[in-house]
Amino acid sequence: MKSMTESLTAITNGIVFTGEKLVSDRVVLIKAGKVSGLISTVEIPEGAEIVDAMGNYVVPGFIDLQIYGGGGRLFSASPTKKTMDEIAQGLVTSGTTSFMITVATNTMELVDEALTTLSDYRHPALLGLHLEGPYLNPAKRGAHPAAYIRKPEKSEISRLLDRGKGCLRMMTIAPERFDPETITLLLDRGVLLSAGHSDATFNQAMDGFGNGIQAVTHFFNAMSPFHHRNPGLPGATFQSDKVKASIIADGIHVDYQTLAISKRLLGDRLFLITDAVVEVNTGTYTHVFKGDRYTLPDGTLSGSALTMMQAVANCVLHVGISLEEALRMATLYPASLIGAAHLGRITTGATANVVVFDSLYTVKHVFLEGKRQ
Repeated sequence: MKSMTESLTAITNGIVFTGEKLVSDRVVLIKAGKVSGLISTVEIPEGAEIVDAMGNYVVPGFIDLQIYGGGGRLFSASPTKKTMDEIAQGLVTSGTTSFMITVATNTMELVDEALTTLSDYRHPALLGLHLEGPYLNPAKRGAHPAAYIRKPEKSEISRLLDRGKGCLRMMTIAPERFDPETITLLLDRGVLLSAGHSDATFNQAMDGFGNGIQAVTHFFNAMSPFHHRNPGLPGATFQSDKVKASIIADGIHVDYQTLAISKRLLGDRLFLITDAVVEVNTGTYTHVFKGDRYTLPDGTLSGSALTMMQAVANCVLHVGISLEEALRMATLYPASLIGAAHLGRITTGATANVVVFDSLYTVKHVFLEGKRQ
């Protein structure tokens, strides 16, 4: 039988980000997969495993609510449990300890296959499925195939929810294509709705927000533009007092100055995603690696090459966002959106998902539910 101290880990000599502030005189004590406390060095229990952070940053694990793959695997190209194992391993070692695996507009057969796989798949880093489509506006389809974009029908969506068995956690929709009843159907089944791939006018977007849409997908990308006579979906997002927006901080999907303006206006309502894919030439999507991004063969931008660690670094180095705030955009704010009070912070009782990285933004250690990866 193991003693109490055998399950204790103490991360020492680090600059700890609690979710609110940086502290340099605290030890992160982990017990049974949770943060047991932030203590002084003299309070470390006898027998605890000591992990020396060597003066590096000790922060909550990153949360990515929109990512397509990792570890060299794309989920939609092979929606199996083995693929999910490899994706999860790749993401966790990069510092992303919570993620929503994402499937873009595809055949309904592929969506069914993904739902079947995820309905009984469990991994401590997996939050669920983010279905980006197929109920989008073809005028703003981006890399999504027009042939598979569908009009929302309550009966079909009901069947989709039944097959998902609770694994469908988030959906990107074009609000101008939905009636309030269909939005309510999704909300009543616990699906978080995000507006995206949309040509909504300002009023249509505000109506969608009023009906329960809580977020906006990859801000500025694949949506009605902000125009001084028609502020569109971006303008509605700015004018909302509660809707949160994700953004891809690679300097390619949006210019860094656009990110800076968005941050100034949205404050704690702006959070980071990667929208990352991998190179693949099978399945519905062909993603071609272009060195710092992925495109379709015709050059259409199709996904980022980001990690969450890189996104945080870009916010600090290229946008002038403080490290603390950039970290909140990758941890606390997405956790707040999904209602996960146990994630995105290092406080007593929180899940012990922890990342240690150095001043060059290189990940040194990752803990998932208290276990070093």
